[in-house]
Amino acid sequence: MKKRSLIITLSCILIFSLLALAGCSSTQETAQADNKEAISKEEEVVNLYTNRHYDTDEQLLQLFTEETGIKVNVVKGNSDELIERLEREGKDTKADLLITADAGRLHRAKEKGLLQPVSSEVLLNNIPENLRDKDKEWFGLTVRGRVIVYSKDRVNPSELSTYEDLTNSKWKGKILVRSSSNIYNQSLLASFIAINGEEKAKEWAKGLVENMARDPQGNDRAQATAVVAGEGDLAIMNTYYIGKMLNSSNPEEVKVAQNVGVFFPNQATTGTHINVSGIGLTKYSKNKENAIKLIEFLSSEKAQKQFAEANYEYPANPKVEPSELLKSWGEFKPQNINLSKLGEYNQKAVEIFNEVGWK
Repeated sequence: MKKRSLIITLSCILIFSLLALAGCSSTQETAQADNKEAISKEEEVVNLYTNRHYDTDEQLLQLFTEETGIKVNVVKGNSDELIERLEREGKDTKADLLITADAGRLHRAKEKGLLQPVSSEVLLNNIPENLRDKDKEWFGLTVRGRVIVYSKDRVNPSELSTYEDLTNSKWKGKILVRSSSNIYNQSLLASFIAINGEEKAKEWAKGLVENMARDPQGNDRAQATAVVAGEGDLAIMNTYYIGKMLNSSNPEEVKVAQNVGVFFPNQATTGTHINVSGIGLTKYSKNKENAIKLIEFLSSEKAQKQFAEANYEYPANPKVEPSELLKSWGEFKPQNINLSKLGEYNQKAVEIFNEVGWK
């Protein structure tokens, strides 16, 4: 009898032990599952290096997070510095995406092996061929024209025609423009090399230097300010700066912008020079799927409309119309070249600037 009781007792102990172990195992599995889920949620991020500093961009990134649950971590900086940082970090970089305000810089990042191709039918449908890399390593997001801005008081727009005409002696001492170290000017000259060849491009740069009202200085806004101040009659500027100035909280900037006109050169010939802010997927992206989702979102009609309305840039997506302000300046014919050319001819443009004495 005692022996039987002992067996029963031992059996009960064994059963309880097994149940306890099962319970612990189940609890452990649940904890592991919860931990995996937490890690999964934690990984729902995308890391962006960008040189853009606009409220519009921040609002769009927030909207992307709200719609997808993917958090966007942003590192801001100068384009060249960000490219150098990507190069320095190599495989250890946390960056998934790079945005720069110039196709030439995007091309430079590609040439350094810092980007990788993106396979996306969405992007091919949203971004025209001339506004994206031929190997699909970067895509334009916004467009701006580099135009002639003139004094409404002193210049009749009927006197204006082409970039080439700016070298005419009638404009001697009347042209205002940024320095040759500015990437917008480098890309402008690179486009002339692509279209007209090196000799014609050099001839243009030399003629413009001879007609400058002063040594190049200041940013694009400073050129418009100098026109209104009477230091020169014409300036070469990006369109969206005029939009920003017209809607500035600074009344002096508004006054300047109201007193200049916008002219799109070369409409009967090769078209007005355009450039883009564009985006590329980094070679060592750790969140590739999330990164491609963000590129597709920024190319969507919803995002493109916000770029156009709030930041006075032309949308890269042709399904989206420009803002009313940009429409008021009229439609224009852009240069018909792939913007990769701006990067391909950048070094030659810099050499020409140095040769002709464009400071």
